[in-house]
Amino acid sequence: MADMCGQVLLGSGLTVLSHPLMYIKVLIQVGHEPLAPTLGRNLFGRQVYQLPGLFAYAKHIVKIDGKVGLFKGLGPRLCAGTIGTLVHSQVLQVLSSQSKDVEGSLQHVVNETTKEMIARSCATIVTHPFHVITLRCMVQFIGREAKYSGVFDSICTVYREEGILGFFAGLIPRLLGDVLSLWICNLLAHLINTYAIDDSVGHFKYRPVLQASLKTFFASMLTYPFVLVSNLMAVNNCGLAGGLPPYASVYPTWVDCWRHLSKEGNMSRGNSLFFRKLPAGKMYAIEQKRFF
Repeated sequence: MADMCGQVLLGSGLTVLSHPLMYIKVLIQVGHEPLAPTLGRNLFGRQVYQLPGLFAYAKHIVKIDGKVGLFKGLGPRLCAGTIGTLVHSQVLQVLSSQSKDVEGSLQHVVNETTKEMIARSCATIVTHPFHVITLRCMVQFIGREAKYSGVFDSICTVYREEGILGFFAGLIPRLLGDVLSLWICNLLAHLINTYAIDDSVGHFKYRPVLQASLKTFFASMLTYPFVLVSNLMAVNNCGLAGGLPPYASVYPTWVDCWRHLSKEGNMSRGNSLFFRKLPAGKMYAIEQKRFF
């Protein structure tokens, strides 16, 4: 019980600290660019137009809503984190059993990853309604709406306007992204341990850090499009300005959203919060002017 409380408190603390970062990332994913691009230089010294980065975007939000404005949607996100931790722990506890597989073997990795996949998927499904509400609270910044003001009121609003299915908008790509990321991370770590790192460096001081960095980098790079599509579908056509044209088309399914973003070359939008190059000829809704 003490361990569970510790996990919840630690997770809540990290959630609070990282919330402004997620808030800005979500607004960029939706396509909200309230600040004009500035002329800067890329890594090769060439002059290019760059969109404002993390700190400039944060200053813009603080200027409009104050420092508290950086924490819109924090309430439902904390609910999601707490409930997700409890569900994940309970499911893992039920699935845990004595395994005869040799630790470090491929079969052991597969079995443990399968258990983790089931636990994560259960937690994701249970907490997704809170995730949807969190995103919609954030996207309200664009149109200055106050449609989603509290957890309970937001639940009533979603149910009244969209029914039960509204709570699970964007769930499928989110689940697919989580599952792919988990399997890529664990199998990549197994391959690194087995084939890439020699036994002579088995006690290398920074080996765990190296492994975690490599697998996280590759997993996030490959699965980010699922995160983007999931977030866009969670706010798409929900009655908020950020989920309607000119920010986003109305997508019948998440596959249509994926195809549209892929066709535009926007599958990595919001992945980086620094050195954001402006695509040639891209029209942004707020500026209503074209930059080349």
